[in-house]
Amino acid sequence: MLEYNLRPSFRQKLMFSNTLTSPAFIAASGVLIITVIALFTAPYIGMADNGDFFRITYSNGLYFNQPDYDSQYFGYFIKQFGIFQYYNENQAILSSSQSLFIKLAIGLNKLLYSDKVFDVRFQAAMYTILYVCAIYILIESITWKMSRKQGLLIAAIAIFIFGDTAYTAFFNSFFGESVVTIMMIFVFGSWLALYRKRYNDYAMLALLVTSTVILTTSKQQNAPVGMIISVLAITLIWIRKDAFFRWLTMGSVIFMMLTGVATYLNISKEFVDINQYHAMTRGVLNLSSNPEDTLKSFGIDEQYAILKGTIYYEQYSTIDVKSPILQREFYSQYGFGPILKYYASNPGQLTSILNVAAKSAFTIRPPAMGNYEKSAGKEYGAHTLFFSGYSLLKQKLAPHTFGFVVIWVLVILGLYMPSCIAAVKEGNLRGIQRMALVLATMGVGVSGILVSIIGAGDADLSKHEFLFTLSFDLVTFLAVSNVIGRSIFKDVERNTTGAYNPEVHEGVGA
Repeated sequence: MLEYNLRPSFRQKLMFSNTLTSPAFIAASGVLIITVIALFTAPYIGMADNGDFFRITYSNGLYFNQPDYDSQYFGYFIKQFGIFQYYNENQAILSSSQSLFIKLAIGLNKLLYSDKVFDVRFQAAMYTILYVCAIYILIESITWKMSRKQGLLIAAIAIFIFGDTAYTAFFNSFFGESVVTIMMIFVFGSWLALYRKRYNDYAMLALLVTSTVILTTSKQQNAPVGMIISVLAITLIWIRKDAFFRWLTMGSVIFMMLTGVATYLNISKEFVDINQYHAMTRGVLNLSSNPEDTLKSFGIDEQYAILKGTIYYEQYSTIDVKSPILQREFYSQYGFGPILKYYASNPGQLTSILNVAAKSAFTIRPPAMGNYEKSAGKEYGAHTLFFSGYSLLKQKLAPHTFGFVVIWVLVILGLYMPSCIAAVKEGNLRGIQRMALVLATMGVGVSGILVSIIGAGDADLSKHEFLFTLSFDLVTFLAVSNVIGRSIFKDVERNTTGAYNPEVHEGVGA
């Protein structure tokens, strides 16, 4: 009798079978298969170092152990690094949640491979697992209660977009975009799950807060992320009537806000100087027709116009960028506020630099870095074409003007406004969460553009604007999915006849 009770029932077997054939499982499996082929089978795909890796590797116990490492900058992906065996004198140049993942990957590497040589594919494997889980939650939250045909079409689109190697190649590197991608999708998926009332609210709130904190602290330029998300997340406080959930959510909102503030205050002086230098030389001065007069408006000696168009890292510069005189006469005369004020009073120049930013706003893979190892025999800086259809199509077809970004924002808001207004009239605060999520995601994306150009000019825009291109993909994917599911203008909390649901589909539980 006991043996019979332990056997899975027909209902349980069918539910398990439906899970394995659900749109979410198919999408996650498709992304997993493509990513494994790209990152873990020869020729291995990754991202070449642009000179930034040392900031995060050395302080976490890794060093460049290849004699010709410097000659491979930008051109070739390198997958193995040395592990410090004794005292590591390198201090952390920046504080980042990315270090948590690197240290965990090093621990797995030591346990399963070597305590002297680190293979970056251990990190990639960890990222891949997290990424697949994020994709699953995202697609499940979108396709829940949809028909199978609608769900499978959305799953196919998800594989096409999120399986693209322009996103996953970052996993085989030490760029923070890996953490940004995974955590942003977790934020998006968990918030959608709260809107759809899918899974446990407490679990999804915990996932939302955790992923927001990790996302905010992954890169110092992400400081606004925690602030923006926390402001829109205030609406989550009232989606449930129980007091404990409301107090917990309120505490979570405050915590996310403080995380953003702390991340901003923790930006090192060196990074402040680098970004401030580029904000003037690669931003304000670069597009000015009269740089001398522009400098005068900031109270800066016009002789510094010679710095127009220069970058902080130039080997032979006209002046030492770290010199006390530059600190006193140049850096001290302006900051984020004065630059913002300058652009506001010079709308023509603001429009110009916004259009410059828009040219890189739809690029997922930075064009400067190659994807192959030197041993693969590819030319220096070669990019992979394997499963890169979406990123190539996006870069080719997207209008590279800021006007298009404005139009996109207005169209999306127009599409979701009717359902939000209806939810407000009904007093359905859970029903407005889709609009809150869309606003938060677009806010995060657009802030990525504004922070980049005002804070660092046009320096390394393709990487600095990564948050926008990811936010654009998530919001656009949601809109397309809602059109397919015929839920763009109304709340999807319903289960119409024939709707896909593992509990009722194919006769289960009928």
